[in-house]
This record gives sequence, structure tokens and C-alpha cells, in this order.
Amino acid sequence: MKYTNMESGRRKGLSGVLSSLSLLCVVLDLQLDGVLGATPVEIEHHLEMGRKLLAAGQLAEALSHYHSAVEGDSKNYLTYYKRAAVFLAMGKSKSALPDLTRAIQLKPDFLAARLQRGNILLKQGSAQEAREDFEAVLQRSPDQAEARDQLFRTEELEELQEEAHAAHHRGDYVRTVQVLERVIEISPWDPESRELRADCFIRLGDARKAIQDLTPAARLRTDNRAAFLKLSKLHYQLGEHQDSLNQVRECLKLDQDDKECFAHYKQVKKLSKQMDSAEELISDQRFQEAIYKYESVMKTEPNVPFYTSKAKERICHCLVQIKSSEDAVDACSEAHQLDPQNLHILRDRAEAYIQLQDYEKAVEDYQEAREFDSENQEIREGLDRAQKLLKQSRKRDYYKILGVSRNANKQEITKAYRKLAQQWHPDNFQSEADKKEAEKKFIDIASAKEVLTDPEMRQKFDAGEDPLDPESQQGGGGGGGHWPFGFNPFESGGNFHFKFTYN
Repeated sequence: MKYTNMESGRRKGLSGVLSSLSLLCVVLDLQLDGVLGATPVEIEHHLEMGRKLLAAGQLAEALSHYHSAVEGDSKNYLTYYKRAAVFLAMGKSKSALPDLTRAIQLKPDFLAARLQRGNILLKQGSAQEAREDFEAVLQRSPDQAEARDQLFRTEELEELQEEAHAAHHRGDYVRTVQVLERVIEISPWDPESRELRADCFIRLGDARKAIQDLTPAARLRTDNRAAFLKLSKLHYQLGEHQDSLNQVRECLKLDQDDKECFAHYKQVKKLSKQMDSAEELISDQRFQEAIYKYESVMKTEPNVPFYTSKAKERICHCLVQIKSSEDAVDACSEAHQLDPQNLHILRDRAEAYIQLQDYEKAVEDYQEAREFDSENQEIREGLDRAQKLLKQSRKRDYYKILGVSRNANKQEITKAYRKLAQQWHPDNFQSEADKKEAEKKFIDIASAKEVLTDPEMRQKFDAGEDPLDPESQQGGGGGGGHWPFGFNPFESGGNFHFKFTYN
């Protein structure tokens, strides 16, 4: 009895499970029918909406409706063809190609799809496959003008591709570039032709043009890590470390474990960080620290000339800013040898020469810089100032009179003035000739002290104007041999003596 009850319970349980499974199958069938088994009316609605949205230029929305139409009826060749048309309108030829192929599989005599696929294949540089499509169209429709014209272009492409590879193989890179010009005109979506031309440009020493070809080529392949790495290295060689960093990151996006890309990334990242840090230090006027940082740059990358040249250029600039004039001239001269037409180097060296009061060389550097860029306002103003200083130095140089450098502070100037004023005071001399000479010296010393301890007058003098020279300053005080305030106590006559206070 107990066994019978147990058996009955098992049967009821099994019956319940089977009933539940049946219900689940019905529900799943209904759900799948709703997803995959769209009615003809619904499919037609999606196609109509897709057509209207495509005409209105709303491509993403149109594509969504064509996706639904394809999912609703995967056997309709027209839905694939129309979706391909949207992909092409969006510039996604790679996505359009499988849809056109599927449409041709469903309807082999669909000539419009064959013609469209042939056009894409031709632009991609797949000459043989494009030929097959154009010949298939002409076989069924011999008078199809577009297919005939495209077949002619395909034959031309095949000949040009063969000629380009032959020229490249024999090392005639100039001829290869000439042939590939037409190849790329016919097949702008062909990465191989662009990569080949980039290789020629690299061999011909034109990295900039190589970059112009590799940039689109890198996007024309699904996984083109090699092109991104090559782009990164080209930018790196040109000193464009930020662009180099961006390109190698694209490589790592495709495969973060790519050893070659990662090794290059670490090098570029380190160098880029050092250079950015150095420039920030210069912006903050922390010039000595910037010098150390640029010295690190040269150690990080000793093999690429650009970075050595750039580092020396910026070190030269920093040395001028901290008024380490002799070292600045040496550093600027080294940088000038590496980059003879660099205006910044010539400008900075000219400023170092001005600090050293070597105005003739300063003028020479500014004149050389002007030859490279005659419209540069900074260079023109610098040359004008250097020429004024040179002219001024041939008359009266207050720094030389006091024996101080152009970088001397007020305390140093006053100290030099006191020493010389004591030395050349006329009361220290007996003969009339010596007194006259001492008077002249003493006036010059006093004039020098007046100009160099007055910030406004010193600024004018440093700009190449003598504030005590009537030729430079209208209505100003006298020139050489004149007392600063228009009064010369030594010209009052007789045996005039006075007590001088050295302040």
C-alpha cells in the first residue's frame, strides 16, 4: 500500500514537471516568434521607416530599422542591400561588404549588388575580386557602362600595382612613389599601397609624408598595431613626443600586452614627462632646475638628434635668464651648430653677448636671425637695441666707467662709484693738466652713478639710449664731459675747493 502511494506521487510529480516544461516551451516559442518572426507588415514598416530616415540623413536611426528588418527576414536579399546602402552612407564600407555578399548569395543575378561590391573592392585595392564582379555584371548585361569603365580601371590598377612592386624591389623609390600616386587615386581605401608609399618616403628621408600615408592606413586595417607603432616612432624622431605617445597608445588599445609597443611606450612616456616638467619649470622661472631636467632629457634619449638639440637650446635660454653669460654663449654656440637656423638660439646668444658687453657679436647674431625671418618683430627690436648699445659703447659706457657688469646691483654700483670717486677726485692732483683729466673722469664717474642707480634711467640706458646724451634725450643733460645736473663746480674759477661726501 505504501509503495503504491509513493508510485502515485512520483507520477503526479513527473506529470507536473512535464506540464511546466510544455508551458515554458510555449512561452519561449511566443517570445522567439516576437523577436525573430516579425510579420510582413512589421518588416515593411521597418523598411519604410529606414527609407524615410535615410532620405532625411538620419543614418543611425535608419540603420536601426534596417537591423530590425534583417532580423525579421534573413532571407530577403533587398533588406541586406538596403542596409549596405546605409553603411556606405555612413562611410562604413567594411560593414557594407558582408551585406552585399549576403545579398548576392541569396540572389546571384542581383547585378546592382555585384556592381556596388565591385566598386568597394576596387577602392580597397582588391583588383582580382573586383574584376570578377564587373565581369559577372557584363556577362549578364554587356551594355552596362559603369561596369565596363570600372573593369578598365581594374585592369589599369593591376598593371600599376605590378609596376610599383617591381620598382620598389629594385630600390627605385622615387618611381614607386610616382606609380603609387595613381594607385591610391584608384584605391584610396587600400592600406597596403599607402604603407608601401610610406616606406618609400621613409627611405627617401621624408618622415612627414610617411606620416600622412600611415595615419589613414592604420585605420584601414582592423588590427594594425605595426602601423601605429611605426607612426609613433616617426613622430618621436621628429620630436613630436605627445603625438608619439598618442599613437603608441592606439597600439596598446588593440593589445595591451604587445611587448614592442609597451617598451616604446615606456620610453616615450619617460621622455615626455621630463620635457613637460622642464617647460613647467621654465614657466615658473625655476631656470636652474630646468637646466638639470633638460640634462636628464639628453641622458634619456642620446640617440635622436632633435632632443639633444632641443635640450641645448633650452639650456642656453635658461643660462641667459640666470645671467650666466659665458656659459650661455658656450651652450648657445653648441645648440647653434646643431640647428643653425633656429631664431631662438641666435636671439639668446645675442642676449648673452649683450650681458658680456660684446655688442658687435650681438648685432651679428641678430642680423643672422633677421636673414631667416625678416618679419619677426622680436628679432627686429633686438637688433635695433643691440645696434644702439654698440653705438652707445663707442661713446660712453657707464658700466665700463664704473668697472661693473651689466648685471650689477645697486649696492655693487655704489661701492664701485665710491672707490673711483675717491681715486679721481681733482683735489688729489697737483698739476693743471692732471686736474683737468681728473675732472673729466670724475664727471663721467658721477654720471655713471646717477644713471645706473636710477631704475628709469638705467632701463633707458640698457635699451640703448643715453639719458644724459642730448642726441638721445631731447632736453636732457649734457653729454660726455658735462656735469649730470648742468652744473660743473670745477668751472667756477679760482682755487675752488669743497668737501665731497661719498654717498
